Amino acid sequence: MSDWQACVNLQHLARWMDSQGLEAGPIRAPTVLAGGTQNLLLRFGRGTREFVLRTPSVALRPTGSKTIEREACLLRALTGSAVPHAGLIAACDDPGVLGASFYLMAPVQGFNPSNPAGLPALHAGDPALRRRMGLAMVDALLRLGEVDYRAVGLADFGRPHGFHQRQVARWLAHLDSVKGSPGWPGADGLPGLARLAQWLGAHCPRQFQPGILHGDFHLSNVMFCHDSAELAAVVDWELATVGDPLLDLAWLVVTWPGADGKGAGTIQVQPWAGFCSSEELVAHYRAGSSRSLADFNWYLVLAGFKLGIFLEVSYARACAGKAPMATGEKHHASALRLCAAALQRIDQ
Repeated sequence: MSDWQACVNLQHLARWMDSQGLEAGPIRAPTVLAGGTQNLLLRFGRGTREFVLRTPSVALRPTGSKTIEREACLLRALTGSAVPHAGLIAACDDPGVLGASFYLMAPVQGFNPSNPAGLPALHAGDPALRRRMGLAMVDALLRLGEVDYRAVGLADFGRPHGFHQRQVARWLAHLDSVKGSPGWPGADGLPGLARLAQWLGAHCPRQFQPGILHGDFHLSNVMFCHDSAELAAVVDWELATVGDPLLDLAWLVVTWPGADGKGAGTIQVQPWAGFCSSEELVAHYRAGSSRSLADFNWYLVLAGFKLGIFLEVSYARACAGKAPMATGEKHHASALRLCAAALQRIDQ
């Protein structure tokens, strides 16, 4: 039995879809889509429509339902907004159907730019298109920042009060969760982490304008249209919350590739010539937003600190044999670079 068959009983799914009035007849051509290891993405046809099902992977089924339910809630709230996203069709939080929560969304007609095969011919052949791709990502953040989270039913989706003050302790606890992993040298393998934590705690912004935060906004979590440089959808909303949207912009900057087209972790885009610089991304955001960027250096340091921990946890899991070691080593190297860059920012 394949992984998806362990997660999705097609007969049960079809009966539930009948109860929701979602087409009729057999489920056709179920196909697993690429998109990470945390959740399963299964595309299939039924009647005259195509669907994509998202549900926790086998490994995360005991705990992943809450994340799926939050994603569905977020996608429902974005319906009708200018934020590019996959349209939610229906959601189910009854574990009696498939054993875990799931939702159905419309397929996205697009491509991810962080692909070992390189960009499609249209985009690979036009530097002006590639420049616009970067600006389109910032435009997506601007549109997300304009959504009134209370008006769309997300008043209880996060805890904006004290958001900044909670960050350091939360992510240090995340790193501590892999303490003792076999083969992992430990948190001492990230020099300067304690200094970064102290600086962040001492320099928290005094005020901010709360809004919806994607939580992991970078080139691997967006899809572009096949025939233009515009975004088809922002994907993977599993870390979304209500917090400070400027952290999404900082996350985009610290993950943005350098001159070689290689960004944080496994992000890589080819050809890279023609894409905006990270400074241009920030300038485009500043020109289109009412949010103050006076404390933006703090957000950049926090993004480097947080993502460095994210990637180091991945490395610890790889050391313990729970993830591919080649990926783990790339993540550790990125974590070192992110922490070093953050230390340089606080010394400026």
